[in-house]
Amino acid sequence: MIRESVDRFALAGFADRFYGRRVDTELAQYFPVLLLIALAIGFSAGMLLVSKLAGKVGRRPPVKDTPYECGMVPIGEGTPRFSVRFYLVAMLFILFDIEVVFLYPWAVVYREMLVTHANLIFGAMLSFLGILTVGYVYAVKKQAFDWVH
Repeated sequence: MIRESVDRFALAGFADRFYGRRVDTELAQYFPVLLLIALAIGFSAGMLLVSKLAGKVGRRPPVKDTPYECGMVPIGEGTPRFSVRFYLVAMLFILFDIEVVFLYPWAVVYREMLVTHANLIFGAMLSFLGILTVGYVYAVKKQAFDWVH
């Protein structure tokens, strides 16, 4: 069984020649993967080495390294800074979006679960909505949704 699974790999014959004998272990199946990882690391290191040796032979003036902005001299930073409030509203959106994702499956199976576990499923959803309501009230009191502030 193991021998048949080793024969499936194209490089299994190479593993046999490398080890000099037939390796009937499950570890031998990983030899092609390890060979691929070594090849990828070697290729990446080689490309970095070649680019380091062949690139930037001479010193260039700083004007050559500035970004080209359609003939205009670049002014200011490349990316504007966003307020922390923007990220807070984004996190709140994700929080309440995930709430809806959890509500849909609950609503789909609620009628079927009502027969056997009515109190358990209803109580679990009420506690879930209660925790989210507390978070919503906290966000409103902290004025997290006010953009003008």
